Amino acid sequence: MSNTVTVVGGGLAGCEAAWQLAKRGVNVILQEMRPINTTPAHKTNNLAELVCSNSLRSDDFEHNAVGLLHEEMRQCDSLIMQAADATKVPAGGALAVDRIEFSKFIENKLHSFSNITFKNEELTELPSADKGLYIIATGPLTSDALANKLKDITNDNILHFFDAIAPIVTAESVDLSKAWKQSRYDKGDGDDYINCPLTKKQYEEFVDDLINGQKITFKDWEVNTPYFEGCLPIEVMAQRGKETLAFGPMKPIGLTDPHTNTRPYAVVQLRKENKQGTLLNLVGFQTKLTYGEQKRIFQKIPGLENAEFVRLGGIHRNTFLQSPNLLDTSLRLKLQKNIRFAGQVTGCEGYVESASVGLMAGIFTYWENQGKEIILPPQETALGSMLRHITINANEECFQPMNINFGLMPAPLPPPGKKKIKGMDRKKAQSDAALEALKAWKEAL
Repeated sequence: MSNTVTVVGGGLAGCEAAWQLAKRGVNVILQEMRPINTTPAHKTNNLAELVCSNSLRSDDFEHNAVGLLHEEMRQCDSLIMQAADATKVPAGGALAVDRIEFSKFIENKLHSFSNITFKNEELTELPSADKGLYIIATGPLTSDALANKLKDITNDNILHFFDAIAPIVTAESVDLSKAWKQSRYDKGDGDDYINCPLTKKQYEEFVDDLINGQKITFKDWEVNTPYFEGCLPIEVMAQRGKETLAFGPMKPIGLTDPHTNTRPYAVVQLRKENKQGTLLNLVGFQTKLTYGEQKRIFQKIPGLENAEFVRLGGIHRNTFLQSPNLLDTSLRLKLQKNIRFAGQVTGCEGYVESASVGLMAGIFTYWENQGKEIILPPQETALGSMLRHITINANEECFQPMNINFGLMPAPLPPPGKKKIKGMDRKKAQSDAALEALKAWKEAL
């Protein structure tokens, strides 16, 4: 068998897969269609561009499932986690990164390999078996040409959902005589976020503005496309009830306004986009409002009256496979087994989840390339549970993208004399079991 593997897609999953292969001595062609063909969401031609947010979410591996996935990937020598740790910016208990430095770190690492060839070309046909092994990690923004080919071969087992992007403002344009720096419960450095407070009256007027503001118009073929529940536009959340935002991204819990020495009714939090702290992301403010309405409504927020927007929010349609029907347990396309899929096109959701599936696809493909047995990560691990959700355990009839969560993992056994483990103890027990189970899989690596 050829010692060359082609990885299609230069996002997080594709870069992680290429890294896992190249560091093991496999010759890799890393194929990315940008800049020849671009997408509605990408703004650069860089590898591993973070499109929606600069946050990889919680880094607490003892009590949070995505934090556990971080730790498992670190222990498996993940390139994405190396980059995140090297380029992180203060974000309380979350792992957020400088987008530009993050991408640059990954590009430099991959370009240091003499056995990686970089190719700028769109994949428009599914490669036949004589073309060798492929990993397709084209992401949720898979081009129409390739998506149509996948529809043909998979009997239309292609699904869609909408995802949204939050705006970014310059830090110097935020009025700190009204806003203040503080993390919830003073986590991290204690002042990792900037908070803009709203009174009950201001909050209610803001919600009305969101509901009544002008939205982008969907094309006819987009009308029935659902949103991903984990990344809803803020105005969609507002329509679910007056208090939805106050108990969601605008909750004031764990914060005290030093200007009034009280907890505000609601807050808008801004998180650093880069290490210098010159750019800030409006946390949870994904939106499908028109550009003009975004400026009009968001500049009513106390502290953002003169905000300078360097990027406004947007919305894009994402594509994913009905993977339980189409992929085997090692992510191979059942109908064409020289092809594996990785990343969000498989139906996982989130940066880290996408990269984790790229990590597994790279390792599985290496083992196949070498004629070795493919060993799946244990189901107790976050890696194993994510893989099994995609390929085995999900409901085939209503398969939807999902973030990693403890509900995907086996329940921990209670200690002697107890019927069950509850709350944070349960999560800690699941994390401990996962990291213990990972040890055996790591030996196979």
